[in-house]
Amino acid sequence: MGVAVRIILTSSEAVPLAKTGGLADVVTGLGKALTRLGHEVTLVVPYYRRQSAGAGLAIEDTGQSVTLEMAGEPVTASLLRTRIDDVLETVLIDQPALFDRESLYGDASGPYQDNARRFCFFSRAVLEAARTLELQPDLVHANDWQTALLAPLVQIAERRGERMVGLGVVLTIHNLAFQGQFWQWDMRLTGLDWVHFNYTELEYYGDLNLLKGGIVFADQVTTVSPTYAREIQTPEFGCGLDGVLRTRADSLTGILNGVDEGIWSPECDPVLADEAIAANYGVPPQPPCVLPVDDGKAKVKRLVQQRMELSPDGDRPLVGMICRMTQQKGFDLIREAADSLLETGCQFVFLGTGDAELQQWCHDWAEQHEQVAATIGFSEELAHLIEAGADLFLMPSRCEPCGLNQMYSQRYGTLPIVTPVGGLCDSVVDLTDETFEDRTASGFVCHSITREGLVDALERAVACYREPARWRRVQEQAMRLDRSWARSAEAYVEVYERALDGARNR
Repeated sequence: MGVAVRIILTSSEAVPLAKTGGLADVVTGLGKALTRLGHEVTLVVPYYRRQSAGAGLAIEDTGQSVTLEMAGEPVTASLLRTRIDDVLETVLIDQPALFDRESLYGDASGPYQDNARRFCFFSRAVLEAARTLELQPDLVHANDWQTALLAPLVQIAERRGERMVGLGVVLTIHNLAFQGQFWQWDMRLTGLDWVHFNYTELEYYGDLNLLKGGIVFADQVTTVSPTYAREIQTPEFGCGLDGVLRTRADSLTGILNGVDEGIWSPECDPVLADEAIAANYGVPPQPPCVLPVDDGKAKVKRLVQQRMELSPDGDRPLVGMICRMTQQKGFDLIREAADSLLETGCQFVFLGTGDAELQQWCHDWAEQHEQVAATIGFSEELAHLIEAGADLFLMPSRCEPCGLNQMYSQRYGTLPIVTPVGGLCDSVVDLTDETFEDRTASGFVCHSITREGLVDALERAVACYREPARWRRVQEQAMRLDRSWARSAEAYVEVYERALDGARNR
């Protein structure tokens, strides 16, 4: 697309303002990449005052506000503005009663009871903010259920002759399991007529389903990997919406996420650049200030072993895992295979939180075995150190729409061990004699999502580790893969072009 497009990119979270998972990284990375391609991008997110306090961004009040009627009650939000990394123009919807809370979506007792109100308001406020600030977008790119309402809002407003003619809408599904399903009377919060509460539009077994509405009305639907785009059209992965998605198959595209290489790259990782660590590394020809791979990884590996109280054994493979400790992430497979995993002689380091039972098991396993260490919680610094210092990275997921850690790991020469699902299929090529010879191997893929499949993959990985020349070749192949957001952003621009064509022909 040769002409610059004015895009409103909107999401319920974005780094560094607020983050609960990969969505925040993806939205900001894509927004910056689109801007660098010459498009006019405005990111619109809620203002979570407490979470954004440590972002280090200068936030200014535009002096403008929007007011919406929510089920008969007027609700007003101020419009704030900032810029992320001096690149990405960002508007924040400031409504403290809805968004100034301890966490983004819920607390220890579960999701916030008014989440339908919160994110119906936010979606509607995005369009009002665009009018108030005279942004004049060509296209709106919504993400997940929290902003999916934008698709029906735009199309239905256009049908009513309001000022949205030709405005394209793209909806990206990051995880179909979360759909924004609420009781039917929350339909009042959408600002739409009840006529649209029907089984072909926003109704789902008697409830309101915001993601379904977005899928039905968006000009184009994307998801975060080609394999996941196929998977979600099946009953196994479709979470009840596979039928709806099959009706949109011609407008459904899978685009693998990118990696923000200014943050996740061993050559310039700010954590590794800290003078107390000084371990940035890269593949030849690396700049003079960057260490060779062997030297850099060995240095960080020793630091991880020290911090996690593991023996400083350079000959043992160090296996890392950073994830939610849940069945979806395959953590139950780790528990089932625990004894066999230890028999490989590897050291294991875990970082994360999750289901109470699995979390407690991981803590106890680490306490019982000197070759296992676990930090229950999360540390951004430790996550970077594990990615850089580990030799192998475990991702035995049962479902993985895209996954980012396997791509981070490849950039750091930490070869991933993955299951054959979603984006893991699209980003990791299993090491075989054939893929070694044609230089496409970039990790290890379990032959099945079972205890046996996991153990076999780890044993194959350890065998490769014991052959230094073979290991180094695969490691460098993985590190040289293009995982940049520029590649992914160009694919999104093609989707935008199709969405704009569809909008013009509505």
